[in-house]
This record gives sequence, C-alpha cells and structure tokens, in this order.
Amino acid sequence: MSRILAIDYGQKRTGIAVTDNMQMIANGLTTVETKELEKFIVDYMAKEDVSTIVVGKPTQMNGADSENMKRIEPFFNRLKKLFPDKDITYYDERFTSVLAHQTMLQSGIGKKARQNKALVDKISATIILEDYIQSKNFSL
Repeated sequence: MSRILAIDYGQKRTGIAVTDNMQMIANGLTTVETKELEKFIVDYMAKEDVSTIVVGKPTQMNGADSENMKRIEPFFNRLKKLFPDKDITYYDERFTSVLAHQTMLQSGIGKKARQNKALVDKISATIILEDYIQSKNFSL
C-alpha cells in the first residue's frame, strides 16, 4: 500500500502528517513554512509512495467556509494539477487546534512546549489524518 499525507494549512506555517504504508497509523511528520509548502510536497512525493493527500478544510460551526478557505482553495487546486493521478480531498478540520492543545496537556508536555505553534500545527495535521483514517474504515 501507499501512504496518506495530511495537511493542516496555515497562513504562516503548515502542519503535515503521514500514515505508515498500511494506512493504519498517523504520525506527525513536520511543520513547514507555508511559502515552502509546495516545494516540500513535491520533494516528499518524489521520495515516498503517496496515494492520497488530505487537506484540512476549515469550516465554521454553521457549516460555512472559514476565512482561511480563500487561501486553501487555490493551493488545493494547484495540488490537483501537480498530482492528477493522486486522490486529493478535503476533510473537516473543526476543533483540531483545540484537540491538539488538549492532547499536549494530557501528554504532560510542559508549558513552554505547548506554546510552540509549529508543534500544535503538526499535531493538528495528525488529528485530521487520524479522523480521516477512521472515517474511511467506517465506510468500508
């Protein structure tokens, strides 16, 4: 099998997570500056077998797109052009930042580390990927 890559797109930084080859376990991969994101993904895709890219879709409580969607949609469309043979999809990312902070608190990470926004972004991408994997398993 191939990997699934998840992206928690941010204005300044973007968290990235990836599955193992069996698509069962989600791991935080890294956080990159958003301006370097496309280059990072192209390089990563050249080295690793990835079948699916999941992009977190920021949605408000009422179901409407959030403000960040105006930046994500052009990026999403560029990914589709760059990788026409890959499955590129959105996945609802509501509450992932809150869940990332809760995860950090529960894991005992110190206050200084919890303030590391790059770590929050990477954990958020991992949560998006975990939720996506679970949704795929439920639909089987």
